[in-house]
Amino acid sequence: MIEFFVAKKYSRAKHKLSFIGILSVISTLGITIGVAALVIVLSVFNGFSSIVTEILVSFDPHIKVILAEKISEQNLTELQSRFQSLTEVESAYPFFEGKTLFITNKTYEVVNFKGVGISTADKWSVSTKIISGENDLSENKIIIGLALALKLGIRVGDTITVTSAYDIERTIASLSLPQTKSFVVSALFESNNKDYDAAYAFSSLASAKKLFGAKKSLSGVEIRLNDFQDAEKVKVQIEKIVNSNTASIQTWYDLHKQLYNVMLIERWAAYIILCLIIAVASFNIFASLSMTVIEKKRDIGILRSLGVKQDSVQKIFMLSGLMIGVAGTITGLIIGLLVCYLQINYKFYSLDPMKYIIDALPIQVKFSDILVISLMALFLSYIAAYFPAKQAAKTVIIDSIKYE
Repeated sequence: MIEFFVAKKYSRAKHKLSFIGILSVISTLGITIGVAALVIVLSVFNGFSSIVTEILVSFDPHIKVILAEKISEQNLTELQSRFQSLTEVESAYPFFEGKTLFITNKTYEVVNFKGVGISTADKWSVSTKIISGENDLSENKIIIGLALALKLGIRVGDTITVTSAYDIERTIASLSLPQTKSFVVSALFESNNKDYDAAYAFSSLASAKKLFGAKKSLSGVEIRLNDFQDAEKVKVQIEKIVNSNTASIQTWYDLHKQLYNVMLIERWAAYIILCLIIAVASFNIFASLSMTVIEKKRDIGILRSLGVKQDSVQKIFMLSGLMIGVAGTITGLIIGLLVCYLQINYKFYSLDPMKYIIDALPIQVKFSDILVISLMALFLSYIAAYFPAKQAAKTVIIDSIKYE
């Protein structure tokens, strides 16, 4: 293939210490640095995203169905059975949730109180996070987070006085004292999420009903799946069972959509900024090829006079530019993947486990990221090489031979 042979010859000629050669080296280094930086940064974003998802999904329900209107216990049980019949569903249980005030001899805290209709024998999210006590959700027993226990100054076996926001609102209107209920702490959990550990408490569904009163309307069903990635597919199936006008159906992603949107914006911002490095390197490719076309104008005329077609001349300079792009891309991928490999296996960038829930900077390499980065770098190299190559193809034979 004559185009490849000539393009390779021109590329080798650029290795000489000349301005054009220096531009070619800078172009290759720029693409290498840009590609390596993209691989490393996107892998770090993937690592943090996977950790955040793992923490949230391991604690939150995969799908949450909140009913707009209170329904009877019989109808709620029927809905629960229909959800449970779906093949992707691992468990489904009803819940009541609301704001409460926890009072001890030392202090008080506002806490999200959730009553769940699940047996202690069943495996659910909180049961896997218990660090002290037993998974006991019997009458007047409560499970709270470790951070909340430290704030209240209590431990397993202690008693907490609880009153609901509904009771406080009612008693203010009637100028009477609020009704309170006592709960015994049966266990402490730790989810690695301070917002949950300091603000959530769990008890039985019957206890929650008594605490919030008969007029409590916020009720629904929480669903955990065999694979949380099936949440969107199962959501579509649930929408056929429950009227969307009378219920709100949220997946694990919907529950934390704002957080994931922020992470996505940060990821795209980093991607665009680092792409500018490759874009600058592509301008250098454009400049070096443009000067090569001028320098090799006489050679182009000789090739054209020997019968080489315009398309072949264009391919020569296109290949010359793409060789720089390919060399920089491959080198950048090797460096980026090598750094990721060293971090995953040797954790040379460590974190203090006393301050963070992880001991090293998280890394997760995805093939899709590698593919997108490679295609983007090669595309920019192609664009940078296209216009000088097009100009070379338009060279007039007689004028080019007389050029020197």
